[in-house]
Amino acid sequence: MIYNLRMPGNKFWTPERKHSLYMGLLLLILAFIVQISAGRYSARSAASAPFVGDLFLDNLPVISLDILIVEASLAFWAIILSLLVMRPRYLLFGLKVIALFIIFRAFFISLTHIGIYPERAVIGDGWGPAEGLYGLFTFQGNFFFSGHTGLPVLMFLIFTKDVFWRKFFFAAAFVFGASVLLAHVHYSIDVFAAPFITYGIFRIAARLFPRDYELLTSSA
Repeated sequence: MIYNLRMPGNKFWTPERKHSLYMGLLLLILAFIVQISAGRYSARSAASAPFVGDLFLDNLPVISLDILIVEASLAFWAIILSLLVMRPRYLLFGLKVIALFIIFRAFFISLTHIGIYPERAVIGDGWGPAEGLYGLFTFQGNFFFSGHTGLPVLMFLIFTKDVFWRKFFFAAAFVFGASVLLAHVHYSIDVFAAPFITYGIFRIAARLFPRDYELLTSSA
């Protein structure tokens, strides 16, 4: 039996679900470790690799959107974490699918070495706390696929039954995707491929963690 799970309660946090929570947290920590290692590797590789032409970047002006790409993305992460904590029904699956998303992306950015597009906005080079935190997990040359686009799509899939959050995350995917293109910090293939890869990761997570996914699909 599944109870009303909008707020944590003793009936929800069974030993099995507590174990699932701990596994999700460990998987997320592992994912960030893998992401940092892969990010540094791809950044070193991109520094010496040639850049390629891009239909969108070759024709779009460079616009500095640091506040969207750095500050807004950190605020977006805070919203996600707060939302998941407040709704444990989504938390168990959310932690695991986000961890898989990070791990898959770390794998992909390590495969193909493409140089940094020469005409681009400088992102995250300030000395403020936001830039410092952003720089811990994001590196130049981390191209395929766009995390700024993929993560909102992932949240859209998780909260697809909630009309307000579904619309919010859909709009966020569009805004973040457009911002990284206009700043020329991602190639267009990184942005347009992100929703399709993200959907694949979501379906893989649903197969790997069926009990946690069941909480999303239940109407109770």
